[in-house]
Amino acid sequence: MSRPLSRLFIALSASFIACATHAEDVQVAVAANFTAPLQEIAASFEKDTGNKVIASAGPTGGIYTQIKNGAPFQVFFSADDTTPAKLEKEGDIVPGSRFTYAIGKLVLWSPKEGYVDSKGAVLKKNAFEHISIANPKTAPYGLAATQVIDKLKLNAIKPKIVEGSNITQAYQFVASGNAELGFVALSQVYKDGKLTGGSSWIVPQDLYDPILQDAVILNKGKDSKAAKELIEYIKGPKAAAIIKSYGYDLKK
Repeated sequence: MSRPLSRLFIALSASFIACATHAEDVQVAVAANFTAPLQEIAASFEKDTGNKVIASAGPTGGIYTQIKNGAPFQVFFSADDTTPAKLEKEGDIVPGSRFTYAIGKLVLWSPKEGYVDSKGAVLKKNAFEHISIANPKTAPYGLAATQVIDKLKLNAIKPKIVEGSNITQAYQFVASGNAELGFVALSQVYKDGKLTGGSSWIVPQDLYDPILQDAVILNKGKDSKAAKELIEYIKGPKAAAIIKSYGYDLKK
């Protein structure tokens, strides 16, 4: 009885050592709105493959600048589809690697219960001092917020806008009370089918351009097996379930 068990232990040990030897780190740049989902996906990815995700988060426009300046990122999860398309046109990605990993949703949110109504009428009442959005020049969710404001002809609230450099800072302005409400990514305040706190209006998607979020393997990741495995993992069922749990849609 002892010998077969010993052989099994040796075989399992050898297999573990082999997996550990081939495990890699993958350097990832991620748009701020996708930080929490990626952290959850990365933990599952590491458990299943042994590969570790080293992620840096920021506004999509800022990440683009870092990539063009030689940042060591191998994979990029953008908050839009135009920036990855631009990188593709400029020859900075592995050909054929670009795809839409999530479709983002914009939400008007306040940490105060009952403050934001389910139809967004609080905007027209204009009884607040400050409303937060992300910088529309660098953050796609900020651009979407300005589109909503313009489409609803809410010019009166424009002097009350405070801009965060990215969607994380826009959220922090509201969470800290520096703004009573703000346009943020649904993924920041939503998990497993419900709001994590406060009150919100999920903005109808016909009020802003679709937030198609694309991912790419950058040229620095062209020889990385872990980068390719991460992209395939994102396309798989485990990652899809996590992505949807944060309120994103998936491209059909």
